[in-house]
Amino acid sequence: MAEAGADARGTARLSAVGVEPPAVEVRALVPSDVDATADLLARAMQDNPINVAVYGDDEARRERATRRLFTTLLRTMTNQTPVVALDGDTLVGAAGIAPPGTCQPTGSQRLRFVPGVLAAGPRTAARLTQWLNAWAARDLREPHSHFGPFAVERRLHGRGIGTQILHQYCRQVDELGLVAYLETDKAVNVTLYQRHGFDIVAEEDVLGVRCWYMRRPPSG
Repeated sequence: MAEAGADARGTARLSAVGVEPPAVEVRALVPSDVDATADLLARAMQDNPINVAVYGDDEARRERATRRLFTTLLRTMTNQTPVVALDGDTLVGAAGIAPPGTCQPTGSQRLRFVPGVLAAGPRTAARLTQWLNAWAARDLREPHSHFGPFAVERRLHGRGIGTQILHQYCRQVDELGLVAYLETDKAVNVTLYQRHGFDIVAEEDVLGVRCWYMRRPPSG
């Protein structure tokens, strides 16, 4: 996940002085958003610990690889319902949302990921597969909404954009009476998610990186 924790701290500072953080429009992702959304996710998440563990120290390589992964994800998992955040006409944030039964790819969908995985080279492909399999193995067996990937444009951290996306998502799953679930490899994000009602249900090291698995029951 991206630096959502920094976004939460910025929102708290604004609220403390009685200033509401600027609102953005959060709407469903449409096909024309895919490339810009993959670019944003790649920029924001290429230095996440798990991505560094998978792709190595070369920042440009990590960004290319994560962009390829997210582009394939957004174009392949069309049964999911990701959202984007817009400040005017500018895309400033994004979040993946998988309705119950859609968070793991089908057999045919998995095949569409193969070229991108192999393009990274055999060692990287093995690390990527180990990561994705570890997270998939922890996926909840009960019906749930799966949240993520989640990111806000780095230069806009602290404006409350990520908090707005997350608040809107939690309101949506509450209205539907759904359990929500997510994974994160960033300790700073754990606290933010806990503030929105998520509890840690498991944690483990994947490729030497601590990962947290979090569940949120519907509220109300």
